[in-house]
Order: sequence, then C-alpha cells, then structure tokens
Amino acid sequence: LSGEAVLGEDSGLVVPAIGGLPGVYSARFAGPRAKAEENNRKLLKMMVHLPHSWQRRATFVSVVVLILGREIKFFRGQVEGVITTEPRGKAGFGYDPVFEIPAVGRTFAEMSLEEKNRYSHRAKAFWSLADFLRRIKEKG
Repeated sequence: LSGEAVLGEDSGLVVPAIGGLPGVYSARFAGPRAKAEENNRKLLKMMVHLPHSWQRRATFVSVVVLILGREIKFFRGQVEGVITTEPRGKAGFGYDPVFEIPAVGRTFAEMSLEEKNRYSHRAKAFWSLADFLRRIKEKG
C-alpha cells in the first residue's frame, strides 16, 4: 500500500519436548507483559522433568519478509541447540541465557555479539536477505 519496500522480521523458539512451545508466543510466553526472565523461568519449569540434552533440543527460527511491489520474498534462518537447566551468561536478550549451542558449549548469553552472530538464526536470515539484495544490485 505504501508503494515503498517493506521489511519485517519475527523470531521464535521451538522446543519439541513441550509441543513446539513457546513458538509464536515466545515474546509473551509467560503473559502479555512478561519479561525475559519470566519467560525463561516458565520454560525451565516446564522442562524440569527432562534431564537429558537430547530431550531438551530446541530450535531458534527467524523469518525475514521483504515486500517489493507485488513481490514477496521470505528468508529463513535457524539454529539448533539445547535448553540448559539454568540460565547462564549476561549478554544478549530473551532466551539467550538458556539456549546453548552444544558444539560451542556456551549459551548465546555467554558469547560475544560477534561470536553469537556466527550461529544466530536472525543473522542467517539477514545474510540470506543481503545475498538476495546483492544479486538484484548486480543485475542492475
């Protein structure tokens, strides 16, 4: 409607052991005004009976949408990890203190921003968008 390019992004955490939650409700998992700590606490409480890392698998998913006129393009990024049994680290936001990358052995909240962006679902989605925009520019 604006006649301009429109860009949007949304991300969520998917935990198969609890039916895919929090999913699209990630930001408001513990309630409409819940803070990140409350969301993390609720998630950890729901998973307290799952002691093994294979039971605590989780996927962070990000989708970026770009609308150019009548053309709509989607760019998806995801990262596999596990939910820790307690929060670790001070950096990042949201579920970062409870989302660990097993190959690294640290949560997103324990990583520098540069390191987190090597794995981040959101970074992967935006890298795909950047590649698409580069290809458009190269075509002239």
